[in-house]
Amino acid sequence: MINLETPKKFRPLVEQANQVATHVLRPISRKYDTAEHERPKELDMLAKLIDGMNDGGDTGGAGAAGVGSRDESSDSANGAAPKNKNGSNMSTALSIMETCWGDVGLTLAIPGQGLGNSAIAAVATDEQLKLYGGRWASMAITEPESGSDSASIRTTAVLDEETGEYVLNGEKIYVTAGERCELVVVWATLDREVGRAAIKSFIVERSNPGMVLDRLEHKLGIRASDTAAFRLEDCRVPKEALLGNPEIDTKKGFGGVMQTFDNTRPLVAAMAVGVARACLDHTRQVLIDAGVDLNTDRPVVTQSAAAAKFWALEADYEAARLLTLQATWMADNRKPNSLQASIAKAKAGRTGVDVALGCIELCGVAGYDETELLEKWARDAKILDIFEGTQQIQLLIIARTLLKKTSAELK
Repeated sequence: MINLETPKKFRPLVEQANQVATHVLRPISRKYDTAEHERPKELDMLAKLIDGMNDGGDTGGAGAAGVGSRDESSDSANGAAPKNKNGSNMSTALSIMETCWGDVGLTLAIPGQGLGNSAIAAVATDEQLKLYGGRWASMAITEPESGSDSASIRTTAVLDEETGEYVLNGEKIYVTAGERCELVVVWATLDREVGRAAIKSFIVERSNPGMVLDRLEHKLGIRASDTAAFRLEDCRVPKEALLGNPEIDTKKGFGGVMQTFDNTRPLVAAMAVGVARACLDHTRQVLIDAGVDLNTDRPVVTQSAAAAKFWALEADYEAARLLTLQATWMADNRKPNSLQASIAKAKAGRTGVDVALGCIELCGVAGYDETELLEKWARDAKILDIFEGTQQIQLLIIARTLLKKTSAELK
């Protein structure tokens, strides 16, 4: 039985994350939105604090680096019936909701908390975790000719039998934290002719001379986080850098690399939930100051149009939050959650944008002015409906799953 209240053991973590958002992220939010591509040095100490929380607590991780799929309960190991488990996926989502209430771009810029860390935690071997664990990893999937359709990736990985190394060649764009990270998880194909089954993910050192930084993007939102474009030119990585099974299994497809999304999509949903709540909190106060009566004890039809609009936005927010927690709970309890991860990402991504724009509409001039953060949150929210799979792709995945159609049958 799933309980979607915040678990008691995670409440101190949520409070700590809220304190970080309030006292560290919010005060410098506008500064690094204006100073795009400038590294937020204030986050270096915060990263060390999060590492300490991950190492010393029983929360399972306070950031993206803490997410994993290896958690096994002692009861299962002893053959007893498994108990409900609230683990690292849920704790990470809850903390991300709080830090993104503070600032999304700065959350993405915290050293050591890249989405590539979730990819490594999801499918890496124990040896790879020892070698690469604890280092800041970004994720490189998108290419100029391969956006939403990850299966059409053209970057190649060829095994050099003499050296035992893979040689990567191709181009990657929109790599979040690509300049500042230590590692990049690169998606590449072992054989273009085979199709999606040949797509694997590789861990590449950011310092690798074969990974050439082309440019940093100028963006609508999340400006505190760098977004890079790379060229891979005979980029050599050791055999051990391949995540998962090196064998090409045409029956399985590329489920191994896609498993990454089951962990990361709920995290992006959590980011959108955090931004939506920031907008709602701000708007609630603006409406109260303007004399609007927000009364939960009265039917919505008896309240003002502004109040009714606000309650509708808050209802959407609550739905997105609960769907996000459901997806993370399923991951913690080792239940297949691909459908729920896509549902959470689709709902939260759209809700984040709708709530932000709806709040600007309610606040009027007070929401559109750069003296407040609401206009910034509206800009930040848009990317959360796009990366880790666009709104349209999530709906397509959901439809395929519910209708039991393959990608060839339902495009």
